[in-house]
Amino acid sequence: MIKKILVANRSEISCRIIRSCKEMGIKTVAVYSEADSKALHTLLADESVCIGPPPALQSYLNMDIIIQTAKETGCDAIHPGYGFLAENSDFNNKVRDAGLIFIGPEPEPMKLLGSKVMSRVTMIDAGVPVIPGMKSSSKEIMEFEKTAAEMGFPVLIKASAGGGGKGMRVVRKKEELKTAVESAMRESQSAFGSDEVFLEKYIESPRHVEFQVAADNFGNVVYLFERECSIQRRHQKIIEESPSPIMDVELQKRMGEIAVKVIKTANYNNLGTVEFLVDKDKNFYFLEVNARIQVEHPITEMTTGIDLVKLQVQIASGEKLPFKQKDLKQTGHAIECRIYAEDPDNNFMPSSGKILFLKVPMSPGVRYDSGIYQGAEIPVFYDPVLAKLIVWAPTREEARNRMLIALKENVILGVKTSIGFMSKCLEHNEFIKGNTFTDFIDKNMKIGTEYNSGMLNKALIGAALFDSQNKKNGKNVQFSVGEPSSPWQTIGYWEICTGSTK
Repeated sequence: MIKKILVANRSEISCRIIRSCKEMGIKTVAVYSEADSKALHTLLADESVCIGPPPALQSYLNMDIIIQTAKETGCDAIHPGYGFLAENSDFNNKVRDAGLIFIGPEPEPMKLLGSKVMSRVTMIDAGVPVIPGMKSSSKEIMEFEKTAAEMGFPVLIKASAGGGGKGMRVVRKKEELKTAVESAMRESQSAFGSDEVFLEKYIESPRHVEFQVAADNFGNVVYLFERECSIQRRHQKIIEESPSPIMDVELQKRMGEIAVKVIKTANYNNLGTVEFLVDKDKNFYFLEVNARIQVEHPITEMTTGIDLVKLQVQIASGEKLPFKQKDLKQTGHAIECRIYAEDPDNNFMPSSGKILFLKVPMSPGVRYDSGIYQGAEIPVFYDPVLAKLIVWAPTREEARNRMLIALKENVILGVKTSIGFMSKCLEHNEFIKGNTFTDFIDKNMKIGTEYNSGMLNKALIGAALFDSQNKKNGKNVQFSVGEPSSPWQTIGYWEICTGSTK
């Protein structure tokens, strides 16, 4: 069994990994940039090591310093989490060449599946249903025009090496194609170091459904059911749920078996996620494999009772899967909302600063995975996700209502967040009916300022400046019966202070 793990990541996912390691009796080492010197993951780990300046290229993406730190601190394994180096096959190779265990798949299947073009061709040859499109990337606009003409518009341009919506463009007219291809190539080069892009048929209003899979080193592969991730903004998932609202026993079995076939075709081991698009007639098409733990993995844990991080470590330690497909089942319904440091009323611009007040929802069926605490600084250098709020209930409607309550109880002052926007999504009639397609936000959510943000900011800052001395005054704020819930009710006594705050 692995005895000591370096977690090559930061914030929420690092905290999540560290907690599972503690339960397994495994020591942990956290790495951090100078911007994260007081981050929560550095406080939770047994040891913490600064690996460089704030820019990710000089710290969290610095392969050599991470591996060197792992060896100097006596680690025998590295867990990459998600993002940063998690799906970098070169890093995977370097870790293994250094005599360390990489907690994830072998480098070869990671490299294969990391290329959307290579994986498409491989799956087409294996008989896996794939969206029609180009079989290779190209830089010749004539090839894009030819393929688009054959399939018909609209079409979708995608980066071969990427994810997260970067390098992705929907094109509805021939006249827009050349500009879109050139723009996608530039963005792909900037984000992934590769300008390879390709084209496939754009499916209108699909669902994004993914299957969690697990494969050990002995040829055993299972699927741990699906997650629907269709509520997306700019191709980035923000709300996920399990089971999918459209799922039935027959469709789930067919998709699960295809997901297993994909993993076996790639000779994949450890945990991974097979992503599909599902059209309105329930036809499904292979998209890609995420060769890592997913951001939304907690909803699978809540509905199956299986700790996926522990399972990753067990497989990397050479253990067999502790269950077979027939042993697995889903129970109840789970929903996850990603809490971002973003301003929904200003085109979702990232928000940085100090968390002046934090209240975490606590009740049965509620889970809060986060990398923040009251007083924590939110830097400008990294992904703006602050936390993940996850709920479980026996039915979807009960889970939805539980999430709405939990969102209202989750108070974060000091930075802008997406909490209010999430509530509006969950309250929308189309979400209630399960009509959760990938264009849900574009079609249903009006994004714009609905209040005087300057006055609200002043009020929130004032609310956050209460301290023990304020409480001794014995004052209280009264509200009339039936008044809508507000942040200042939720946090208890507060007052706006004038003069010195020393």
